[in-house]
Amino acid sequence: MGTLRDLQFALQLKIEELRQRDTLIDELELELDTKDELIRRLQEELDRYRTTVCLSGPSPSAAPQIEGMERAKKHTVISEPFSPDPVTLARISHKSCDKSQQSQSLIQAGLLKNDLLKNLDEGEMRAVTSCTYRCSINQNCTLIQEGSAGEQAFILEEGRLSVTQDGCKLLTIEPGDTIGELALLYNCTFPFSVSAQSDCKLWTIDRKSFQTVLMHCSLSRLSHSVELLRSLPLLQSLPEDVIMKISELMKETYYADGEYIIHQGSVQVNLYVISKGQVTLTEMRAGHEEHTVLSELSEKQWFGEKALSREDSWTVSALAVGAVTCLVIDRETFKDITNGLLTDCHQKDQRSIESKFETNEDPALLTSSTLSDFQIIRTLGVGEFGHVDLVQLNSNIKLNFAMRVLKKKLILNGGQREHYLRESSILMEAQCPFIVRFYKIFRDPEQLYILTEVCLGGNLSCLVKEKGCLDDCTARFYTGCVVEALIYLHRQGVVYRDIKPERVALNEHGYAKLTGSRCLKRLDGAKKTWTFCGTLGYMAPEIILSKGHGRHSDLWSLGVFVFELLSGRLPFDNTEQIKIITATIQGIDHVEFPKTICKDASDLIKMLCRSKPSERLGSQRNGVKDVQQHKWFEELNWDGICTRTLKPPVIPEVQHTCESVSCALYNKDSVELCTNWEDF
Repeated sequence: MGTLRDLQFALQLKIEELRQRDTLIDELELELDTKDELIRRLQEELDRYRTTVCLSGPSPSAAPQIEGMERAKKHTVISEPFSPDPVTLARISHKSCDKSQQSQSLIQAGLLKNDLLKNLDEGEMRAVTSCTYRCSINQNCTLIQEGSAGEQAFILEEGRLSVTQDGCKLLTIEPGDTIGELALLYNCTFPFSVSAQSDCKLWTIDRKSFQTVLMHCSLSRLSHSVELLRSLPLLQSLPEDVIMKISELMKETYYADGEYIIHQGSVQVNLYVISKGQVTLTEMRAGHEEHTVLSELSEKQWFGEKALSREDSWTVSALAVGAVTCLVIDRETFKDITNGLLTDCHQKDQRSIESKFETNEDPALLTSSTLSDFQIIRTLGVGEFGHVDLVQLNSNIKLNFAMRVLKKKLILNGGQREHYLRESSILMEAQCPFIVRFYKIFRDPEQLYILTEVCLGGNLSCLVKEKGCLDDCTARFYTGCVVEALIYLHRQGVVYRDIKPERVALNEHGYAKLTGSRCLKRLDGAKKTWTFCGTLGYMAPEIILSKGHGRHSDLWSLGVFVFELLSGRLPFDNTEQIKIITATIQGIDHVEFPKTICKDASDLIKMLCRSKPSERLGSQRNGVKDVQQHKWFEELNWDGICTRTLKPPVIPEVQHTCESVSCALYNKDSVELCTNWEDF
């Protein structure tokens, strides 16, 4: 008996030892996962440092090219949510009083020398100058540390600064030069160090002040424009959102002293509202050799209102006296906005696309499911804030889904909470066959679990990379799918802001769907947003220049998207982020189109990538549906796309899951997030 007790005791010791080993293995695996995540994030930061050079010197050629530098990666950039406050405006107003005329001239000269900031208009230049403030740095001290996050730009007034990267000197900053301007747009990481060669005096501007004054300038212009339109008797009965839409579509036109705005006898098609300057109306009467002056018009007055109701000929001429600025709108645009067809068209299209939406999932099965009802098959990908798993229902292994597993701490520390809430709330409601569906959200103390539709055909970027570029037929099909998705989103008042091949997934049938993006945002009516958001190279100029943007920014990105599908490259591309930005601002007319892009496609791209948002194809009454009418799409069967009866050009090879695979489960203690989006 003693021997048996000894064996039992030894067995218990062995079991306890094994239990302790299992515990130690679990702890080591958790530590290994943590270190793997850290290594991945550090590798991403290292790649970002190597591929990004965001500095500006005396000239674009001042910074030497680094050998072996790869093309900048196409990361989505989203600045923190921004809302100006009265305190910031008051502080900026106070700063404007502490600068001499000489200092103001130096600051504005520095802005004009900078490839990005020189694109500010006169009023914005004055506003940005007003919110700069003095700082100084002693010799051999560091102004910017390589690898640090920045939110300030500097204009050097006295002294010299040295710019280095990895210990190697890149250039010297002289008085009047600007450094760090990308930090004014978003929370970038500086890939270089800046130190003082001598005692230096600088003028500094921070991101919040910069964005506040530009937003204030834009809102002031909008307020002035709306006020002008409100003064017109024929518009006073229109609702506020219609007035704002008219203001958005009116073109600001400039006339030099002595220039004729209209000629007597020409056909009336435009309404003119004088924003700045004076206009003389004259008439050439029979038997007279000179024009007779009829009246003098000044700011807030208008002429040509009859053109909005009927086609007629001008009985007078309009002559600019001094420099004149007019807001101009044509009869067709005005009618499109005010005759009510827009709303009817939107509602009809919305009902049409929703009626065509079909799903293979069992709604009742998903509604009652919990997180523990899903088995993990494998990991599909890893992102900045977590990873994506391929999962299936225990009760029906034929139903596959994607589960986005996101770490709350990383989201909160990255200032992305609000963006994730917007994305989830918009896509949980979306009922469009060209947008990846969001079904349910679960949570535990550390992570979010977002159950979505799965597309196992890969993303469009992989297909473009594999083939080099796509032929017209293939590119037209995938663009058509994206256009249908945009029609739906814009009808819902949602701006996407991140159209690129990486955001277009292919399902097993070969159809394309827009995936989720933190850039999604719902806008009311003609309202705008000012968040710096999107991917450099695809981003519209108005986003970069903080002019305020809306759904028209998606039209620009769509044009870039088509260009890339047909050429295999971006029209605005460089190893340096600042050069991508300046090329974007210069516009599509400075881009050389490759021979792989046909004439009709080239015309479509140029019409989508107009610098003025109101001039882009798709910015008028019918929205993105006008894009469908372009000649490049003549051979595309739109009904076939909507009903998914048109055969896709590529059928992906999808690896189906095996029913006998042993699958892991999620934490059973996780609970569902349903409607309480604030309970993060």
